[in-house]
Amino acid sequence: MQTISGNNYDIFFGAKGYESLATILLPSHYSKIFILVDENTSQYCLPYFLSNLATDIEIEIIELEAGELHKNITTCTEVWGALSELRADRKSIVLNLGGGVISDLGGFVACTFMRGIDFITIPTTLLSMVDAAIGGKNGVDLEHLKNQIGLIREPKAVIIDTQFLSTLPANEMRSGLAEMLKHGLIYDAEHWNKFKNLKTLNTDYLEELIHRSIQIKNEIVLQDIYESNVRKVLNFGHTLGHAIESYFLAKNNETTLLHGEAVAAGMILESFLSKEQKLLSQEDYQEIKYIINELFERISFSNETIATIIDLLHFDKKNTFGEIQFVLLEKIGTATINRNVDKTLIYKAFEDYKC
Repeated sequence: MQTISGNNYDIFFGAKGYESLATILLPSHYSKIFILVDENTSQYCLPYFLSNLATDIEIEIIELEAGELHKNITTCTEVWGALSELRADRKSIVLNLGGGVISDLGGFVACTFMRGIDFITIPTTLLSMVDAAIGGKNGVDLEHLKNQIGLIREPKAVIIDTQFLSTLPANEMRSGLAEMLKHGLIYDAEHWNKFKNLKTLNTDYLEELIHRSIQIKNEIVLQDIYESNVRKVLNFGHTLGHAIESYFLAKNNETTLLHGEAVAAGMILESFLSKEQKLLSQEDYQEIKYIINELFERISFSNETIATIIDLLHFDKKNTFGEIQFVLLEKIGTATINRNVDKTLIYKAFEDYKC
């Protein structure tokens, strides 16, 4: 797969990634390597990664508990402490080997330790390959509120190795597909159309779809690094999706949703809002709803749950001057930003989602 150039960094694929990594990780460049993993990637991904890592630099492993619940400042403090105890300096580098949590938190830790040290992201889940690892967003949650603390700073490189996908359960693969579907809906109708018959999906074809999804996100990011304008389209499905995810994170008696599962519901809801605002056709809406429901189980929402989720919209990062801002679809392949939606219409979207 062809290398993709981001803003001041490259995204390498397969064997080329490990060759480039060896070139970057020279003793003249870095004093020590810190590999950040969680308990899952430590077991299933780290041995394979180390077997492909060619370097003479001393390596230290820092292992975290797995899961979104640990993506917070408390965990960051523990990692900062470990870096200090292990004598990290400003010429150290962090390699983030894991999914979205490791990508987001590891980048944030590196960006803030000693006012910033280099980091490289090696995503091991489909979701992190096509989303979290691309674009330079780094951050953590504030209690149950998603990605409230963070900054934008690009990694030294991103290494995409689809061999890691063989370690994933089916629900984690579906979670990543949600972001890939989103890329088609907001930017490339042809990309969306390729997901209409997933029964024909083989390994080579999946790699092509991953490469195209990364291209799409990178093309959008390059137009607007700091998300002041066009990059906002990447938040389609996330205004309600993040609120849904935050709700389930906050409720100990509820089953925690994966990010992609929440975003899938958010995309159906926000497609309905697009239709009701006379932007999206009825035909496109029905197609979107059908395809997503074929892949993802429908989430059950009580009236009380819906009211709480709508209240959580007030914490969305895109809001300006107290107004909730949505990304909506004009058609499959084209999105529009900064759209206001009446609260009664959001309730109506949830009612339609149940049908």
